[in-house]
Amino acid sequence: MGFLHVGQAGLELPTVGDPPSSASQSAEITGVFSALRAVPQKEGFLGLYKGNGAMMIRIFPYGAIQFMAFEHYKTLITTKLGISGHVHRLMAGSMAGMTAVICTYPLDMVRVRLAFQVKGEHTYTGIIHAFKTIYAKEGGFCGFYRGLMPTILGMAPYAGVSFFTFGTLKSVGLSHAPTLLGRPSSDNPNVLVLKTHVNLLCGGVAGAIAQTISYPFDVTRRRMQLGTVLPEFEKCLTMRDTMKYVYGHHGIRKGLYRGLSLNYIRCIPSQAVAFTTYELMKQFFHLN
Repeated sequence: MGFLHVGQAGLELPTVGDPPSSASQSAEITGVFSALRAVPQKEGFLGLYKGNGAMMIRIFPYGAIQFMAFEHYKTLITTKLGISGHVHRLMAGSMAGMTAVICTYPLDMVRVRLAFQVKGEHTYTGIIHAFKTIYAKEGGFCGFYRGLMPTILGMAPYAGVSFFTFGTLKSVGLSHAPTLLGRPSSDNPNVLVLKTHVNLLCGGVAGAIAQTISYPFDVTRRRMQLGTVLPEFEKCLTMRDTMKYVYGHHGIRKGLYRGLSLNYIRCIPSQAVAFTTYELMKQFFHLN
């Protein structure tokens, strides 16, 4: 059926331009809830979790690298370049996101391939087999980095805007309503931090805004990652050709922004939990 599981978790609508074998099935799916009904019916409940193993292996190093790199880049930009305020969050977040993507991209490639497989027509039997097959048939190591450029171009604004928005909301909230929104940090009473429910809210807003800005690049990335799985792959060899193809055949709403509503359902709680956990871990390890 060609469903993709993207980001931290969740199901996405069929990719634009599914293979002919799944076209009739995909045509039945018109939105989030019909997709959530259709997948268990045709592929079983576990169909909702295809590619989840590779995603779980990827998300641990991805999250660790991103937040660690953000702190290092933020310090570097402030001390070496003399840039502070809100701008350094945007710059550090973008650089951290790109660093994490480059380090974990092969796992993301394998995750997408596994998630796209139709029940009964499996090309890959598992994570290891997918790695071996892609390496052998798609140009060796370079095959794992197909679609990297749109991913980096999409991740730069996504991660940058996420950290920028969260940091800005946090600083503005603590400046204007410290008693209502903040509390003393558990590791340093002299430092104010956001209350947990406010952290969740700010993280969710940051994720929603960032996802909206970067989503067309995410669509482009997925199509390029699928490569020969799609019948029109020869028309989508470069980022420019892929975006041109999607826009020309499907437009903006049904092409470049297809599946955005479902990504909101995934992205908002995911980012809310990620930023809240990040803030709590800073207190736990006495980093404030």
